[in-house]
Amino acid sequence: MLVLDGERRITSLIQTPFDERNAEMSPDGKWMVFQSNESGTEEVYVRPFPDVESGRWQVSTTGGVHPAWAPNGRELFYVAADGRLMAVDVRSQGGFAAGVPRLLVDGGFYFNLVAQGRSYDISPDGTRFLLIEAPNTGTQADTAGLTVVLNWAKELKRLVPTR
Repeated sequence: MLVLDGERRITSLIQTPFDERNAEMSPDGKWMVFQSNESGTEEVYVRPFPDVESGRWQVSTTGGVHPAWAPNGRELFYVAADGRLMAVDVRSQGGFAAGVPRLLVDGGFYFNLVAQGRSYDISPDGTRFLLIEAPNTGTQADTAGLTVVLNWAKELKRLVPTR
C-alpha cells in the first residue's frame, strides 16, 4: 500500500508464504477482494481495508481467480476453475457476508486462468460485461490468432494516402 498523504510510505498489507494477487478495492474503499492459493487451490477472498488482519472471508467455493467488484459494491464476480464466470451477492454494511456463488456466463468466452489481471470487465453502470469471445469451438484451450504488422506506418500510408 502506498500512502500518498503527507510522508509517502509503502506498507505491505499481507505477508504470507502464499501467492496473493489480483487485488481490487471495493467501490466504497472499505474492502479488498483478491485471490490466494493458501487452501492449495486458487480461491477468492475478501478482507477489510486498510486493517486487513481484522477479518478474512472466502467467497469462491470450488476455485476462483480474477475477482472484480460490481460498481454498486453489492456483487463480486470471478472466474471459476472451469472457466465459467460466477457472481456472488455480498453485503458489506455492518460487516461482510457473501451469498452462494451463481453461474453468470457458462462458456463460449476466453478466460486466462493463470495470467495476472482479468480478461473481462464490467460497464461503469454494472449492466454489461466485456468478454472475449472464444474462437470456433469456444473451448478454453483455443487461443485467438495474432497478426503482427511490420512497418505499419508505411502500410498505413499505402492504404490511406494523404492528399
